[in-house]
Parts: sequence; structure tokens; C-alpha cells
Amino acid sequence: MSALKEKYKKQVIKELMKKFKYKNEMEVPRIVKVVVNRGVTEATEDSKAINASAEELAEITGQAPQRIRAKKSIATFKLREGLEIGLKVTLRGIRMYHFMDKLINLCLPKIRDFRGLNPKSFDGRGNYSLGIKEQLIFPEVKYDKVDRVRGMDITIQTSAKTDEEARELLALLGIPFRKQ
Repeated sequence: MSALKEKYKKQVIKELMKKFKYKNEMEVPRIVKVVVNRGVTEATEDSKAINASAEELAEITGQAPQRIRAKKSIATFKLREGLEIGLKVTLRGIRMYHFMDKLINLCLPKIRDFRGLNPKSFDGRGNYSLGIKEQLIFPEVKYDKVDRVRGMDITIQTSAKTDEEARELLALLGIPFRKQ
């Protein structure tokens, strides 16, 4: 079992039940899934870029990414319908907890001038999104193999009904939020 899942079961559930006065443990919010998304803009000119990016994302998440295709052609962006332009990985279960543990304890502290994550990046339904500017913060990425610095978007979907519940859940799990 992941250290983060163990922490959730032993500490977080009790603290959330006390704070929000839940009657049942099943009411307590939990992380449902984590979606890691990356747009590969240079894929329009170089078809190898998407393959290199897919390999990198698979190393980071431990799961093969789904390739996202363009829905329609846009001439100004040199985009054709059906062209692969992005990658997406949906993590659930134990892989999700391992990824979150790695993100919280290894990757976020490596970010230059890191003062905490923005506490306003919730969507109103208890989901949190954050952007990462460079993939070099992940321990699996070898600096020598990186051809171009690429970022990614990470969305954490929770079963919380409000942003306040989700913020408290993520803060108790160890996500460092910036002081307002």
C-alpha cells in the first residue's frame, strides 16, 4: 500500500470527519483520479516529437499515454484533422497514489522559487488543476535525453462537493498551498 493511501486511511479521514461533521466514513471526500495532460505543439512539424513525449510521459506516470487527435483542421495553426497533437494519462488506484506521493514529496520541492500552489485553482466542484512548466523535476527524466523542455497539466479529481472540502483534503494529504 502506498504511504499516501495509508496516511489518508489513518489520519485524513478522521480529521475530515471531525471538521466537516460527517456521519459516515463513506461521505469523506477522496481522490477519484489524476489526469496528466500534455499538448505537443511541435507535433505538427515533427512526427517524432509526439513519440519522444509519449515515452517520457510513460516513464513519469508508469502508464502508456493515450494519444489525442485534432478534431478539425485549422489552417493558421498548420493543423490537420486526425493529426496527433496531445497526450493524456488517467491514473486511478495504486498508480494514482504513487504518482501523487512522488509529486508532493519529490517534484514540487524541486521547482525553482516554489512558494506553494495557488489555492484558487479549484473549479467549483472540488477538482484541482495545476500546471508544471518543465518535466525535469521528475526523477525518472534523464537530463541528457531531454530534447526540449515541455510542461504538463495535472488535474486532481476528488469526490468532494465543495472547493473547501477538496482544499482541506489535499492540504491534509500534504499538498503545499500558498498562504493567502
